[in-house]
Formats: sequence, C-alpha cells, structure tokens
Amino acid sequence: MKTKNESIRTKAQETFEKHLEYLSTGNISAWMALWNEGGVLEFPFGLKEYPAQVSGNEAIHEYIRHFPNYLKIEFTKPTYHLTEDPNLVIAEFKGFGKMVTNGRPYNQTYISVVKTTNGKIDTYKDFWNPLVLQTALGENNKYDGATANM
Repeated sequence: MKTKNESIRTKAQETFEKHLEYLSTGNISAWMALWNEGGVLEFPFGLKEYPAQVSGNEAIHEYIRHFPNYLKIEFTKPTYHLTEDPNLVIAEFKGFGKMVTNGRPYNQTYISVVKTTNGKIDTYKDFWNPLVLQTALGENNKYDGATANM
C-alpha cells in the first residue's frame, strides 16, 4: 500500500505525463485543465524576444494556444528526480519534432521543475536550450503566442 506522500508524488507525475501527452497531441483545452488558477509558466533561459514568465491561466492560454500550429513534437519518457516535497516534479526528457511553418527539425533536451497542488500545476519552470528554438524558427523567429500581451 502506498504512503500518502507516494500517492501525492504519483499524482504529480501523472499530471506531468498528461502535460506531455496533451502538448504532443495539440489538445490545448485538456492541457489548460491541468493548471490551477493563477498558474505561472517560466522560461529561465528563453529567447530575449519572448516573455520569461507568463502568469495567470488566461495569459498562459493565450501564450500556448498557437502551439499546435507551429510545432509537432513527441516526447521521451521522463526521468524523475525525487524530492522531499511529493508535489514537486523534477523531470528530464527530450522532445523530437518538426516546425509546422518551415519543416525544420526541433530536437530539444528539457529539464522541468513543476510544483503541483492536488494534481494540478501551480508553477512550471521550463529549462531548455534557446538556440535550438532559434534555429528551428529560422529567419522568421516568431511564435505568435509569445507576442501576446503578458
């Protein structure tokens, strides 16, 4: 029988895996349902042209809603690094995809730090290599969601 902390950790990891599934299938409404109200999405090493932080569900939705129009991606099974806090997910994984707009490959390595409450995302820190995105976007270097008024 699982302890309370093990059950919480399992639920947090399941939420993380649903996040990957919904992004890879372009199911933005299901992806948004994974978030608690007032969520925060952070990109500590993102491109300077785009926001380092997107706060609030409405702003997060505005940011991510164009994602399926720009990128088709599949993710590897994440490797989890356990923490003292069962609501905190630290995961390493890779994404392999292609930009819809120009056909360029997008192959990225990620480390994500995700804080959950009751199996829903509160904060998501997304660590990835911005040069991979810049190369994949090409000359256009534009993702409509990132220009939303944050």
